[in-house]
Amino acid sequence: MKRSLSLVLGGSLVLALLGGAPLAASAQEDSKAAAPVQPAAATLDELLERVRQGWNAERAENRRRESAFRSKRDHQKQLLADAKATLRVEEDRSQKLEKVFEQNEIRIAQLNKTLEDRLGNLGELFGVVRQVAGDTAGKLENSLVSSQLPGREDFLISLGKAKSLPSIESLEKLWYTLHEHATEQGKITRFRATVVTPDGNESEQDVIRIGDFNVISGGKYLVWENGKLRELPRQPAGSVLSTLSGFESATSGITRLALDPSRGTLLSLLVQTPDAIERVHQGGMVGYAIIVLGIMAGILGLVRLAVVSIASRKVAAQKKSDSISDGNPLGRVLAVWEENKEVDVETLELKLDEVIMRESSKLERLLWAIKVVSVLSPLMGLLGTVTGMIQTFQAIMLYGAGDPKLMAGGISQALVTTMLGLIVAIPLVFLHAWLASSSRGVVEVLEEQAAGIVARRAEAS
Repeated sequence: MKRSLSLVLGGSLVLALLGGAPLAASAQEDSKAAAPVQPAAATLDELLERVRQGWNAERAENRRRESAFRSKRDHQKQLLADAKATLRVEEDRSQKLEKVFEQNEIRIAQLNKTLEDRLGNLGELFGVVRQVAGDTAGKLENSLVSSQLPGREDFLISLGKAKSLPSIESLEKLWYTLHEHATEQGKITRFRATVVTPDGNESEQDVIRIGDFNVISGGKYLVWENGKLRELPRQPAGSVLSTLSGFESATSGITRLALDPSRGTLLSLLVQTPDAIERVHQGGMVGYAIIVLGIMAGILGLVRLAVVSIASRKVAAQKKSDSISDGNPLGRVLAVWEENKEVDVETLELKLDEVIMRESSKLERLLWAIKVVSVLSPLMGLLGTVTGMIQTFQAIMLYGAGDPKLMAGGISQALVTTMLGLIVAIPLVFLHAWLASSSRGVVEVLEEQAAGIVARRAEAS
């Protein structure tokens, strides 16, 4: 009896352990239904009953899971079958589309060949139209006519980039644009336009367009840049600029005008050309010294020329007059003769020579200074030339000879000083020669009159 009871208890414990594991696993897997906590079994029968109930619940749960798995398996099989059917349909459709695509490619190639055959010369014409439109757009963009008629190049740019054949309207508009531009190039037109001043301000002004060459306003030249009329920050020399005022005020007839046929190239070079003042500044200190000496020598020469000219006129008047005046050199020579009529010939000759030498010294006073400056000016110009060449060689040594602008300063000084020296020296040489000749002429008159006086005195004695 005890043995059988032990076997029953042992078997019950094993069954309880075996049945508890599935129940614990089921409780962990099913999160929705948590197992209620039960009190411990009081008897073995109660424990056995609990074990039986656990087995039944586990078998029921397994059956439920198997049923759900079978239903899902059938659904997945159905989905797979549907996908395979759809794949077969799409593959058939793809094959049909590939055949249609190949047929279309063959058809397109045939149509392109037919199009090329039918186009013929129209293809070349289209290429010429595109080229003409592109070239004309570039010309109109930089043309002065666009300052009066803006926006014409937009149509030409779109026509030049078109991929299809141009329409009749486009061809007619292209022809009209070309004809209009050719016509406007031969006109002189007045119109209102916005002008950008050198300080960046914009103002409405009356401008005059001379064909496709120049635009002027207010006595100044304008340029067409980036779609705007701009006033040149630096205008050309006065000889060129002086023709604008008369042209602007004219209403008919023929009027002088400095025209730039190169459409801005010559004007830009004239603007960069330095004027007389800038040339002088390029000469540096040597150039300033030459100019100062030249001005001083010129003023001195003019003063001496006035003195000699006045003396020459007074001497000529004295020759014709019977009365003796001491306000001129000849009068003073004759006065010496009047005062010394009783002296002997040799003494009279000496006194006359003395007064002639005195008058000659007065007439030739400071002529040496003019001569010195006329000789010194070229030498100073040569000095400036040497100085400028030294600067040029220094620039070449430091920066090389690749950029001519680096050498321009020294070369300008070298040439400008030489030019200034010659400009000063040449007039002074003529002025000195004129003064020397004039004063020598007056002295010769004095010597002639003195010789005549001495000869008459010698005959009288």
